[in-house]
Amino acid sequence: QVQLVESGGGLVQAGGSLRLSCAASGRTASNYNMGWFRQAPGKDREFVAGVNRSGTATHYADSVKGRFTISRDDAKNTVYLQMNSLKPEDTAVYYCALDRSIWYDSPRQRAYDYDYWGQGTQVTVSS
Repeated sequence: QVQLVESGGGLVQAGGSLRLSCAASGRTASNYNMGWFRQAPGKDREFVAGVNRSGTATHYADSVKGRFTISRDDAKNTVYLQMNSLKPEDTAVYYCALDRSIWYDSPRQRAYDYDYWGQGTQVTVSS
């Protein structure tokens, strides 16, 4: 089993920054592709960013490209999401997820491709 625990969410003004962390336990996250997703009230869960298991490939949603950066520290079994230039439309619950498949060199973007999920952390951006 895998446990994923997110932290770092909070309330920030537009233009501000936050760094989310996702700590994995029970399985070495470095062996797997990881992703961040978000879900705003009344909306579907959407892909935000992903990183492959070697850290050599990343992918971002167009809405966050150039503002968000995903990274991983395998020594700490932790994945991060640095969020800069935050906008009110970034307000959502943010989830990290682990893709158990080992067949993909690039991170996948569909929520149903991921097998394990954290409980989520709320990010609220005020205007």
